[in-house]
Amino acid sequence: MRKIPLDKIRNIGIIAHIDAGKTTTSERVLFYTGKNYKIGEVHDGAATMDWMVQEQERGITITAAATTCKWKDITINLIDTPGHVDFTIEVERSLKVLDGAVVVFCGVGGVEPQSETVWRQADRYGVPRIAFVNKMDRTGSDFFAAIDQMHERLGANVAAIQLPVGRESGFNGLVDLVEKKLIHYEEILGKEFEVKELPEEMFGDFEKYRAILVEKVAEADDKIMEDYLQGKTVTNEELKAAIRRSVLINKFVPVLCGSAFKNKGVQMVLDAVRDYLPSPLDVPPVKGTNPDSGEFEEVKADDNAPFVALCFKVATDPFVGKIFFVRMYSGTLTSGTYIYNASKRERERVTKIVKLHANHQEVTDSISTGDIAAFVGLKDTKTGDTLCTEKNPILVEAMRFPDPVIQQAIEPKSKDAQEKLGMAMHKLEDEDPSFRVTYNQETGQTLIAGMGQLHLEIIVDRILREFNVEATVGAPQVAYRETIRKSVSSVGKFISQSGGRGQYGHCVIEMSPQETPGTGITFEDKIKSGAIPREFIPAVKQGVMGAVKNGTLAGYPVTDVKVVLVDGSFHEVDSSELAFKMAGSIAFQDGMKKANPVLLEPIMDIEVVVPEEFMGQIIGDLSSRRAKIIALGQRLNLRTIRANVPLSEVFNYATVTRSLTQGRASYTMEPSFYSEVPAQVAEKVIQGSTNTKERKTF
Repeated sequence: MRKIPLDKIRNIGIIAHIDAGKTTTSERVLFYTGKNYKIGEVHDGAATMDWMVQEQERGITITAAATTCKWKDITINLIDTPGHVDFTIEVERSLKVLDGAVVVFCGVGGVEPQSETVWRQADRYGVPRIAFVNKMDRTGSDFFAAIDQMHERLGANVAAIQLPVGRESGFNGLVDLVEKKLIHYEEILGKEFEVKELPEEMFGDFEKYRAILVEKVAEADDKIMEDYLQGKTVTNEELKAAIRRSVLINKFVPVLCGSAFKNKGVQMVLDAVRDYLPSPLDVPPVKGTNPDSGEFEEVKADDNAPFVALCFKVATDPFVGKIFFVRMYSGTLTSGTYIYNASKRERERVTKIVKLHANHQEVTDSISTGDIAAFVGLKDTKTGDTLCTEKNPILVEAMRFPDPVIQQAIEPKSKDAQEKLGMAMHKLEDEDPSFRVTYNQETGQTLIAGMGQLHLEIIVDRILREFNVEATVGAPQVAYRETIRKSVSSVGKFISQSGGRGQYGHCVIEMSPQETPGTGITFEDKIKSGAIPREFIPAVKQGVMGAVKNGTLAGYPVTDVKVVLVDGSFHEVDSSELAFKMAGSIAFQDGMKKANPVLLEPIMDIEVVVPEEFMGQIIGDLSSRRAKIIALGQRLNLRTIRANVPLSEVFNYATVTRSLTQGRASYTMEPSFYSEVPAQVAEKVIQGSTNTKERKTF
C-alpha cells in the first residue's frame, strides 16, 4: 500500500563546483526538515552527509550520500554529490536517476569550471533545475554578476525570483519577486524569520527585476508570452504556475540566493523544490529496450505496472556486506522477493530493503514507484544494471563512465597481503566504475587507474586503512593512449600443424582513424560470399579487441580506430575459433605498425585564479609546461587564466602555484580531451616504457 502520493515525492540532487557549499546546504536542509536536531558543520568534520573518515579529514565530499526528509506536504529524496572533478562519476550516476537538481553557486566565485561540467551533465540527462547563489554574506559576493555569468558561460535562460537585502556582512533578508514580500532574518540561527509587506523604498528594484523575471518566463511559456505581448498584468499565481511549467520542460531556471552557513535562504530553497521541481509523474517516461526483441519500450511511473528499477551505485557496508542503491521507476517490491537482472540475465533475491540516511540504514518492508532505497542480498548485480520481473524484461539505457587518465603501480608487502589486496581492489572496482585495475603481463605490475591524483590518493588510503592491507605504491603515471594517423589494409594468418588436426585462420582487415575523436574502437563486418563462415566472425572481433589493449609503440591501450573485416579464407577441417581469434590479433598488431601510430596524452582544462601582480609568473610557468592559454579574465580584484595543459606537466601543481604566488593563487583542473604527444616527448615516453620492461625482465 502506497504511503506517499507520487505527486508529493521530489527526487533531487545538490550539485556544484567544489567549495560552493553543497554539503553545508544539505546539512541545513536536514535541520530545517527535522531530520537532524543539530547542524553538522563541514569544517568541524561533523557533517552528516560527509560520513567517510577521508571526507571528514579533508573537508570535502568524496561519495554521493542519500537521505530522505519531509518538508511541508512533500517527501524529498536527497543526494548530496561531490564537487571535485576526480569524483565526477558520483555526479554522473546520481543525475541519471534524479528528477531534479539544485545547482549551488558561490556568490563570490560565480560560475566556475566545475559548475560548467555539472551543468553540462544535467543538460545531458535533461534534469530540470533551480539555482541557489550561496555565500551572499561573504566579502566580494555579487548576486547579479553570478546571474550574468550563468547567461554567458552556461547559455541558460535564468532570472532571479529573489533579491538579496543588504550586501556582504550586512546581508539580512530577501525580496520575493513572485509573492511581492520581504523575508527578514533577525536571529543568527535563521530558523525564525519574518515575512513582511514590501517597504516603499524597495518598490523600484522590485518592479525592475519582476519585469525581467516575467520577460524571461515569457520566452519559455506561450501563455505568459501572450499576456506579456497584450500588456496584461501577470498575477502571482499565473507567474508561479508558468515558472513551474517552464522548469519542467527545461526552458527556464529560477535563481534564489542566501547564505547556508549563516542559515539564511534555505527554507526558500525547500519551498522552490516543492513548487517548481518535478515529481516522478512530471518527468518523461524512462526509455528502455526489450532484451529479447530489441524493441524500444517506455517505463511509466505507475505502482500497478511491472517492477522496474536501476542499480546506480554499489557500496560495501562492514556489517551487512554489499548494499545496492536503486531508483524505482515503476511497480512495487517487498523484501524476500525474487527479481530478474536483465543486464546479466540472472535471477536475484532481495533479502532486505533499506531506506538510507547517509551511512545509516532503516529497514523497510516494501518500496514503490519513485522511491530511492537500497537492496541487500544481491549477488551478481553491478552499477548500471536494470532490475525487473522475469515476465517483463527491460533494459534501461546504461550509464556512461569516463575513462581513467592517471595510473600507478601497487604491490603487496607480503604474500599474506596479496589476497587481501585482490579482495579490496575487487570491492572498490564494484563501488566505483571510474576506478580500474589491470595487470601488466610484460612488467608483472598491478596497475590502478583513476580520474586524478586525489582519486587515487583516496583509493590507496582506503586500501591501507579500511581494508588493512599493507602495500607499497609507485609514483602516479599518465594513462597514455595510442592511435593511428593513416588508413591501411592488413592481413592476419595463423597456421599451425603439429600432427593430427591443425589450426588455420586467415583474415583481411582495413584500419582507419575515427572521424570523431573519442569514438573508441569500432568493428564492422563486410564479409561477402562466405569468405569466412559466420560462426568465426565473432572470434576475429574478439582477437582484434584483445589486441587493442596493448599498442605497438609503448604498450598503451589503442583508441579511435575503425576496423572493417573485408576478406579472408578458411579450411574446412583445420579452421577454429581460436585460429581466427589469433588471426584477428595478428592482423591488428601488424596494421598498427604500418598505420603511422602515434601516442596520445590527456589534456586538462585548468583555471588559475591569481592576484594581478603574480599573473606574469603563472603565465610564464604554464607556457613552460606546454600549456595553451585559452582565455584571460577578471574576477573582482583577481585575474583568471584558463588554459589547456598536458596532465604529465602538472603533477603536484599545487606546490608550484603556492611557491610562485606566496600561497595566494588557487586552481581547478579537469580532464578535457586526448591530444597527440609532440615527437620529442613521445620519444622519451616510449624509451621510458621500454626501459621499465627491460629492468623488470632482468
